[in-house]
Amino acid sequence: MARPPRIPPREFERLVAEALETLPEPFRGMLENVAVSVEEEPTDEDYDETRTPDDEELFGIYRGPMRTEHFLDELPSLPPEIVVFRGPILRCCRTNREAVREIADTVRHELGHYFGLEDEEMPY
Repeated sequence: MARPPRIPPREFERLVAEALETLPEPFRGMLENVAVSVEEEPTDEDYDETRTPDDEELFGIYRGPMRTEHFLDELPSLPPEIVVFRGPILRCCRTNREAVREIADTVRHELGHYFGLEDEEMPY
């Protein structure tokens, strides 16, 4: 039986950065002014915002307007942010390999929101 993953915070952050580096170049080039971070756990507001039931784990969230919703006359605001939640991913994955795959999938999923896709439009 596989041990649950034990990925320290700094290593988890490195894996998130690695997931970004493996994106195809056309997408990496369009990520100007997007913050990507790791948080240990989602907040109650994150669950409310995503309409995720309290009994389900939330692996990540996109905070900000979709790239397709930016307007030229907008006032400057905080940059959009992609957050990957370490605790839920480690609780739900059985191995480090599975956690690494989930981190990459979560990064791609949240980037899909930045590019204007809704959950039901995601390719996976």
